[in-house]
Amino acid sequence: MKIKGLVDEDFCNYKKPSMFIIFPKCTWKCDKECGRTVCQNGALTKAPIYDIPIEKIIERYKNNPITKAIVLGGLEPFDSLNELAEAVSVFRKITKDPIIIYTGYTKEELESGAIHDARKNQECSEKYKQICNSGNIIIKYGRFIPDDEEHFDLILGIKLASRNQYARRYE
Repeated sequence: MKIKGLVDEDFCNYKKPSMFIIFPKCTWKCDKECGRTVCQNGALTKAPIYDIPIEKIIERYKNNPITKAIVLGGLEPFDSLNELAEAVSVFRKITKDPIIIYTGYTKEELESGAIHDARKNQECSEKYKQICNSGNIIIKYGRFIPDDEEHFDLILGIKLASRNQYARRYE
């Protein structure tokens, strides 16, 4: 699995201690829509990409008595759709713990598959549905809007940076 980083014990992105896996790709949609650099994760572009077997990541998660959830974020997990779907599938084989996915895409973009070129819309939409139907999935939707009001999200148990951002749980 190609990642930019991994935090074994993260206490910032979910109300429970989580393993945080940092995905390596992004289309910079937030920056493009704002017309300026606003991404808090911009420095990650300079970080190396590591290729770590998913089995090693799973072992680290299973052997850590502190973590109670998996957060998939970083740059943009849905821009690495195949790897994201595989990670969710493999984690689901070993745990029913919450899997939280941070995305700057809207729910509508993901449902329609509009995150990739038109030839792949159906495939993207199907993988998104597969992920949502994996059980105990939480997706944080919405692009960052600079200078917007932050708000507390009850599902995540943390503050989100823009009013348009929200989490939805899929059982």
